[in-house]
Amino acid sequence: MNSVDMNLLRAIADLETVPQGAYNLRKNGALDGRHNTANIEIVTKAEPGKPGIDIRIKPGTKNESVHIPVIITETGMKDMVYNDFFIGEDCDVTIVAGCGIHNSGCETSQHDGIHTFYVGKNARVRYVEKHYGEGEGTGARILNPQTVVYLEEGAYINLETTQIKGVDSTKRYTKVVAGKDAEVVVTEKLLTHGKQYAESEMDVILDGEGATGRIVSRSVAQDQSEQIFYPRVVGNASCFGHVQCDSILMGTAKIKSIPAIDAQHPDAQLIHEAAIGRIAGDQILKLMTLGLTEKEAEEKILNGFLQ
Repeated sequence: MNSVDMNLLRAIADLETVPQGAYNLRKNGALDGRHNTANIEIVTKAEPGKPGIDIRIKPGTKNESVHIPVIITETGMKDMVYNDFFIGEDCDVTIVAGCGIHNSGCETSQHDGIHTFYVGKNARVRYVEKHYGEGEGTGARILNPQTVVYLEEGAYINLETTQIKGVDSTKRYTKVVAGKDAEVVVTEKLLTHGKQYAESEMDVILDGEGATGRIVSRSVAQDQSEQIFYPRVVGNASCFGHVQCDSILMGTAKIKSIPAIDAQHPDAQLIHEAAIGRIAGDQILKLMTLGLTEKEAEEKILNGFLQ
């Protein structure tokens, strides 16, 4: 591990050293380290032409974590992975993923990841995914994640996805199918600047009676960047769904938010809210009276908004 590697791992997974518990580190398209535990097994996919891993977590596993970060430090590298998670009944686990790209060259570096989760009855999962780009090169840094989740009866998943900075283009897709009494919470935080482009599409399908789904999207678009959101909730049973999208515009950036709710059952309760605007001037003035410069006040508001 060199200083570039460690900086990327620190940004996307809060790692200073090798993580405790199960982990799988992928660097420049190849395995760079792995550890299994008694309850969590990570194996390389055997299917030809389908790179990636299978993560199997035994029923009843609690208070354990899995780290599966990906880092790219070569310009021109295009990486694609298929990761499948099989989480047994009555588990309570945290999965930390994410991708960091350091591009110092003139060619595009790209990572596309397709993650599929099969969450057993009454299991609880917290999934944390951060994306980050850096490097002084002119080559683009592109990340295109796809996340598909199937929740069995009483299962719960909290998807926390964050794009920190430095990603030139991203197309994100998330799909969750929730069974009886299952619950899904999707929290997405997105920051774009320069001429970056971000597109996020979500489908939360509440199939089972008593299922609940919440989508919370917070984003900041700076400079000439552009963002487009398509959050959708479908209620196929007696269920509850809520979509909330809040965005801050800066410079000449553009944001388009197109939430949709689709009730296919008479007892489906679905709500959506969306707000886009600039930082209120009185907020900045109030902080400036406390001794902050205008730039410092702006940064403090943005940091609080994206917490």
